Amino acid sequence: MKKEINEYLLIPYRFAILLLLYAVERVSFYLFNTDLFSNTELATWPLLLQGGLKFDICALIYLNALWMVAYILCFRTKVKSVVSKWLNGIFYAFNIIGLGSNVIDFIYYRFILKRTTYNVLDILAGEENMGKLWWRFLFDYWYALLYFIVLIFLFVFLTRILKPRLTPIRNNWLYGGLGVVVLAVVAVLSVGGIRGDFKHSTRPITISNAAAYTASPEESAIVLNTPFSFIRTIGKKGFEHYSYFEEAELESIYTPVHLADTSAVLNKKNVVIFILESFSREFVGSMNKERIGADYNGYTPFLDSLISVGVAYHNAYSNGRKSIDAMPSVLASIPSLTLPYVVSQYSNNKINSVASILKEYGYQTAFFHGAPNGSMGFNSFAKMSGFDAYLGKDEYNNDADFDGWWGIWDHKFFPFYAQEISKMQEPFCTALFSLSSHHPFQVPKEFEGRFPQGPLPVEQCIGYSDNALRTFFNMAKNEPWYNNTLFVLTADHSSIPDHPEYKNNAEAFAIPIIFFAPGDPDFEHLDDYSIAQQADITPTILSYLGVNKSFLSFGKDLRTTPKEDRFAINFKDGVYQYFNNDTLAYYDGKIITGLFDLRNDPMLEKNLVDESLATKENMTKRVRAYLQQYNNRMIEDRLTVQ
Repeated sequence: MKKEINEYLLIPYRFAILLLLYAVERVSFYLFNTDLFSNTELATWPLLLQGGLKFDICALIYLNALWMVAYILCFRTKVKSVVSKWLNGIFYAFNIIGLGSNVIDFIYYRFILKRTTYNVLDILAGEENMGKLWWRFLFDYWYALLYFIVLIFLFVFLTRILKPRLTPIRNNWLYGGLGVVVLAVVAVLSVGGIRGDFKHSTRPITISNAAAYTASPEESAIVLNTPFSFIRTIGKKGFEHYSYFEEAELESIYTPVHLADTSAVLNKKNVVIFILESFSREFVGSMNKERIGADYNGYTPFLDSLISVGVAYHNAYSNGRKSIDAMPSVLASIPSLTLPYVVSQYSNNKINSVASILKEYGYQTAFFHGAPNGSMGFNSFAKMSGFDAYLGKDEYNNDADFDGWWGIWDHKFFPFYAQEISKMQEPFCTALFSLSSHHPFQVPKEFEGRFPQGPLPVEQCIGYSDNALRTFFNMAKNEPWYNNTLFVLTADHSSIPDHPEYKNNAEAFAIPIIFFAPGDPDFEHLDDYSIAQQADITPTILSYLGVNKSFLSFGKDLRTTPKEDRFAINFKDGVYQYFNNDTLAYYDGKIITGLFDLRNDPMLEKNLVDESLATKENMTKRVRAYLQQYNNRMIEDRLTVQ
C-alpha cells in the first residue's frame, strides 16, 4: 500500500527525486565519455555538481511548469482517478523525455562534443532515412538503451512510493485560497530557479553560464544538461547586434572585405574541392608524427602522398562540428557561429561563394553529394551559393550501389565524380561532399578486412574512403584537365577522438587542409604550421587564381596573410573559441574567460586568463571586432561587397 504525503509536499518530493536522477545522469555522462574529459579531477566535482544543480533546477522548472500549475489549480479533484491520471500523464511524459534526452547525449556528445540544442530538429528534418538510422543507433548503442530503461523504471518506482493526501480544510474558499498562495510561492521559487538566484540584476541563466563552474573549458558539457540546452535554444535568433567599436576603428581592427588586387594576373585553372566526411586531422599519419609519434601511420596513406607534394596546413580547424556547418564555411567563407547558418533565419541572405565569383569569369560549376537529393539541405545551399548544378543519388541513378543508410558508396561515387567532371567545359569549379565515413561505419563487403582497423570503427571507414580518393586521382591524372587543376582537400569536421592529444576542446575541431596543383611548376611543397580554418579556403583559392574582384569572406588568404594575423574561430557550448598564433581564447559573449598556450600547453591544463593581461586585452579586441562584423552584417544582409 502506498504511503500518503500532503498534496503540496508531493511537488518538492518529486523534484528531489528528479534532481537525484539528473545528478546520477551527470556522473554517468562523464563515465560514458571519461576519455574526453582528461583534465577533470576529483577535486573539481563539487563545483561541477554545484553548477549542475543550478542548471538541473532550471530545466526541471521548464519541464514541469505545466504540471505544477495544473496540479495546484485542480484543487480537490487532483486525487480523483480521471484527473489524477491526466496529471500523472503530463508529469511522466515530460520528465521521461527529459531523462531520455540526457541519455541520448551519453552517445551523441562523442560526435558533436556539445550538448544537443534545438537546431538538431532542423538537421533531422532534412534526412529521409532518420527512422531507419534511429533503429540502427539503438542496436549499436544498446547499453545506453538498457541504461535508459533501468533509469525510467527507477524514476517511476520512486515517484509512485507516495501518493497525495488532501489538506484537511473543508471550506472550499479557504482551500482555494491556500492553493493560490502555494501557486504564488511556487512561481517566486521558479523565477529564482530560472535565474539561478534571487538577485534583482540577474537574468535567466544561459548555456554560457556553465563555464563559471568549470576548471577547464570542456567541462561545461558536464555542468549542463540536455533538456536545458534544448529548451534555452528554442526560437533563438543566435545573432545579436553589437556596437563595440565605431565603424572606422572597427575596420582598422578587422574587416571581412577583401579588396580587388589590381596587380593580380588571372589564371583560369580548374578547381576541384573535396569535403571529406569526418576526416579528423588525427587520422592523417603525416600530420601527427610530432603529436602522436614517429611510428604513427594513421589511416590515410593516399592523402599522405598528396601532402608530400602539396601545401598542407597542420594546424587547421573546422568552423563547426556538424556536416551542415561545412558547406558555408568551406565554399562561402561563412562560419556557423551560435547556430548553423543554413538553418538560421538569415540563410536567404545574399552571399558570395567560390562558385558565384568564378561564374563571373566563365567557370562552369557543379556540386556533388551521393546522398538522396535534398539530404541535409545541401542541394538548397548549392543553389543558393551559385552552383550551376547539383548531382546526387538521383543523378547517379543506380540504387544497386546504395549503402542502405546514407547514399552511394564512396568507391562508386568518386569515379562517377571524375567521369562527370570530364564532361564539363573548362574552366570548371566543382565540389564533392563524401559520405561513407559516417555512422554506422560500414564498408562494402568486398572491402572488409582490407584496411587497418583501429580502436574506433570509423578508422576502417577512413581508410576505405581514402582508397576511394586514390581511385579518383588514378582516373583524373589521365584526363587532359588534370594538370590544369587546383585540388583542395579538407574535412567537414572531426570525428570521435582516439588519442589523448585530441581529447580537448581545441582539437575537437582539428582537420586537415591541403592544396595540390600538379601542373604548376611554381607550386612547391610546403608544411605550414600556422593557424588555418575552413573559412580561409575560398579566399585562398581566389588569390591563387588571380581573381581581380572585391568580395566578402570571414577568412584570410593563406598565401599572403602574415602568420601572426591568421586566426580560426568556432563555437561550442555557448562559448567562442578564437585561435591566434599559439593562443586560444575563450569568449563567453562578454569577456575572455580562458587563455591557453597551445604550443606549451596542448592539453589546455593551465588557464592564463589572469596572468596575461595584455594578451587578454588584445584577444578581446580581436574577437569582438570579428563578432561585430559577422553578426551585424548577417542581421543587415551585408554579406557581399556592393
